[in-house]
Amino acid sequence: MELVLIRHGVTAWNQQRRFQGQIDTPLSDEGHQQAMLTARHLSALSEEQPIQAIYASDLSRAFQTAQAIGAVAGCKPVATPELRERHFGHFQTRTWAEIEDQWPEDAQRWRKRVPDWAPEGGESLLALSERIEQVVQKLAPRHIGQQMVLVAHGGVMDVLYRLATGQSLQAPRTWSLGNAHINRLLWTPQGLNLVGWGDDSHLHTPARDETSA
Repeated sequence: MELVLIRHGVTAWNQQRRFQGQIDTPLSDEGHQQAMLTARHLSALSEEQPIQAIYASDLSRAFQTAQAIGAVAGCKPVATPELRERHFGHFQTRTWAEIEDQWPEDAQRWRKRVPDWAPEGGESLLALSERIEQVVQKLAPRHIGQQMVLVAHGGVMDVLYRLATGQSLQAPRTWSLGNAHINRLLWTPQGLNLVGWGDDSHLHTPARDETSA
């Protein structure tokens, strides 16, 4: 079955480069627009195989994006806490400049992507990866032969890409994690495979200019 993966639309904290983690921040006006454009694009692509299930992180920025998709697809999203962003512990609410200034050793561990290290009060990369792999293996078998949408966060998208391509948790990232980009994986009982990644064509159409005029 096909998994369609969507990172939530942009938020004010995204634009400030501020760590959100599991802080419940809403979409910005631009983020709402991105969600609408994504919903319309998915609807146009899904005429032959309609979206039959939508699961989303219960954090507002992801669930609002999923609601926009669901309104067009005629499919009510299911709030799924297991799809939340990685918990960034004491990094949450801080900018990267603040983190480097206050916790330089932690900032270095973050940069090196140490798999079993977690910010104080937060979650390690290993724990995040295990959580996301488990929720996909729980949800996917319910929708064999269908198209399922997962709406979540950048960290979740990163884990799923790595699982589908065999990249280690410490491998340097060479793929995009853009807000409201459309990503596609194929799920089988043997695992995940990459179909397509980072489609943002729908965010650069004349329709966007018209709605922002």
